[in-house]
Amino acid sequence: MIDILFIHVNLATLSDENNVPYGAIEDGALAVKEGCIFWLGSMKDMPLSILEGEKKQTIDCEGRWMTPGLVDCHTHLVFAGNRAKEFEMRLHGESYEAIARAGGGIVSTVKATRAASEDELYVSASARLNAMKAQGVTCVEIKSGYGLDLATERKMLNVAERLKGDDIWVRKTFLGAHALPPEFKGDADGYIDLICNEILPALKDEIDCVDGFCENIGFTVAQMRRVFDVAKMHGLAVKLHAEQLSDQGGAALAAQYAALSADHLEYVSEEGLRAMAASGTVAVILPGAFYFLKETKKPPIDLMRATGVSMALATDCNPGSSPISSPLLILNMACTLFAMTPEEALRGMTINGAKALGLDAEIGSLEIGKKADFVVWNIDHPAELSYWIGANPLHSRYVSGRDVTALAPV
Repeated sequence: MIDILFIHVNLATLSDENNVPYGAIEDGALAVKEGCIFWLGSMKDMPLSILEGEKKQTIDCEGRWMTPGLVDCHTHLVFAGNRAKEFEMRLHGESYEAIARAGGGIVSTVKATRAASEDELYVSASARLNAMKAQGVTCVEIKSGYGLDLATERKMLNVAERLKGDDIWVRKTFLGAHALPPEFKGDADGYIDLICNEILPALKDEIDCVDGFCENIGFTVAQMRRVFDVAKMHGLAVKLHAEQLSDQGGAALAAQYAALSADHLEYVSEEGLRAMAASGTVAVILPGAFYFLKETKKPPIDLMRATGVSMALATDCNPGSSPISSPLLILNMACTLFAMTPEEALRGMTINGAKALGLDAEIGSLEIGKKADFVVWNIDHPAELSYWIGANPLHSRYVSGRDVTALAPV
């Protein structure tokens, strides 16, 4: 028996098998059975067994568009406090790097997050996540990295675990190599020792992935290689913040370890991108940080297209460089700031976002056998998702075939 049959719905499948823009099927239908997509196609091609067969519910979408659920594949959703004062400092001419070197930046959020209780972190993170859900997110990645010690990193990961629910997929990433904690000032190698010998082994069964910040104000390629070696020893996937402020060779490092993704990439080289293309490593583009930090060096989108690297998009929601919980705004920014097409942007926050989390076999596109995670929108064309600013055309949100709109109302 079919659980739900959606009729008169325009489908933006984002499937590579449907070689038309957006993988679109106009005046289509989609059948859900046991939480997965059982059939989809045009109304005129619907099998009689589905058209006339027994079903629990039929929903007439009246010409609305359906897309895969949005995937936010890079967030720092769990943190305490905010950095509004630093925002003012930057407006008066201080650079992100200068603030970080003076003890602000990530380290100030570390102090606040260490002091906060797990319940306090859960309440604030829930509010941010609900804002994302209300704009169509059905899967989110959440990083640690504001603890920089075992107890607080675990506290953050516990919050991420608590945020899981029937209406959201959550992937948990350990980002211990995010910044140098105050107690290790001047001893980056000593802190990497702590990560490799104590923190990561202790958390290995509580995480899906390991990340790091490879940058001149972060950690070196050699230091990140040590972290990745331990991650791989424990069978964990890796990803990397790379080439955001300078070219450190992080993209090539990520490719060497078959990383799921390398993220930011404003300063990535052609060599780095070719290595990523060969390894299947996704380029995660983060226009929110570019915008908020008033950066001028754009990621080389044309070169990414030429090398065949898959491009994902994410909010990078965090208190210091991208205090954004709106995936729809990110779609617009990708188009207006980086000249991505609306279709590239939508792919970036659906199928390529899923690929950046290693989940593309299960979610990210509308295909038979995949999870019935999708959003119905009050739009006339998928490009509107990138076009409107400050509007939310979401009509309804489904996870595993279940209407979860009311759990995070628009």
